[in-house]
Amino acid sequence: MAKVADAARARIAARKARETVRRKGALDSASLPGKLADCQERDPEKCELYIVEGDSAGGSAKQGRDRRYQAILPLRGKILNVEKARFDKMLSSVEIATMITAIGTGIHDEFDINKLRYHKIILMTDADVDGSHIRTLLLTFFYRQMHDVVARQVADGATRHHLYIAQPPLYRLKKGKQELYLKDDASLDAHLLNLGTEGVSVRGGGSEPVEGTRLKELLEKVLAYRRLLAKIDKRRDGRVVDATLASTRLDAQVLRDPARLEQARAALEAALRAAVPNESLTVAVAEDAEHGAEKLVVRLGHNGALRETHLDHVFVTSPDWAELAKLRNEFAGLGRAPFALSPRGEAAAAGAVQEARSPLDLVDLVKRAASKGLEIQRYKGLGEMNPEQLWSTTMDPERRTLLEVHADDVAEAETMFTTLMGDAVEPRREFIEKNALDATNLDI
Repeated sequence: MAKVADAARARIAARKARETVRRKGALDSASLPGKLADCQERDPEKCELYIVEGDSAGGSAKQGRDRRYQAILPLRGKILNVEKARFDKMLSSVEIATMITAIGTGIHDEFDINKLRYHKIILMTDADVDGSHIRTLLLTFFYRQMHDVVARQVADGATRHHLYIAQPPLYRLKKGKQELYLKDDASLDAHLLNLGTEGVSVRGGGSEPVEGTRLKELLEKVLAYRRLLAKIDKRRDGRVVDATLASTRLDAQVLRDPARLEQARAALEAALRAAVPNESLTVAVAEDAEHGAEKLVVRLGHNGALRETHLDHVFVTSPDWAELAKLRNEFAGLGRAPFALSPRGEAAAAGAVQEARSPLDLVDLVKRAASKGLEIQRYKGLGEMNPEQLWSTTMDPERRTLLEVHADDVAEAETMFTTLMGDAVEPRREFIEKNALDATNLDI
């Protein structure tokens, strides 16, 4: 009886979908949802639809847009996960029904790409975790219910894309009356290095002074090293890993040589006691029977507790370890710590020399110097921007950056949506356990 009821419900839902599509014509402006601020242009090839997270950002977008060809559809909150929801429940969602009506193509079996009212559909969400979740739910909706919007369209020998993701800036930098918008942390770091390396030189032990382009290149290596170290810190204490690379030549051979391993242990312990003198610390040698070797086990104080790090065969033969060692070798051109940061030219006489105890401290010193006099604002949401800012950074075709969305590998896309958005819990848990430690750009 349950199967019969489900089948009947599905038939009713399908009929409602067909009636909805047929009742609301693709170009009938009288049938368009009230939340939609439509554009004046009626040629779909020239029209853009911004699907915007939140009424606040939607209001700014409506005021800042070019109303000739840009339409704005604000959504309130997170839409339904259509991967899990029944068809009839999906159709009862106000936000989804609004999108279906605004886009004009219908959905699923009733979908007709020729009725697409906007040939550019742009998802514009906040640069935080909630924004990413809403964007994922929207992508799931388009992939499942309007698949041809996601697929590449070929017409007259030209490839067309219909779905895009807006790239609002994460930072606004202001100095005096000048403003600069930067899209992410990497862009901010690059800009601060450009500013901070102008007119200065760095001298480390056993090295000639480094300045200009060469200095910037070496500090970029330090930043890449720091980013990778932060990723590893989720599994092993980054302080321990950094000190090991700085003070020892630990590798698979050393782990099989008791005398050299004891030397490495002593050197690492001395380095950590100098770097974090007020923390509890033990550095011990332990057996690694699985690999026929030994390992170093470090217990170092962290926020009132002890954090344990194993420096074993698996880790010192990993790609991450090799990349860290490679980066350290590349920025060795800075010389040995400590590093002296000095002004050059006319400013040299009046400028004070600043000292950094490590390459990581040095890059922080340069960034702090570059930040003086700068007002740096980090945006958490689109609603923090006024209409002019939203237009100039995210909506102006002359200056904006858009990411194209298209499913080239259908099998891979199918697996990803089913795994991450579907009903089955176990595959999703396995995916998270396998990839969580490698996740980046987390808003925590």
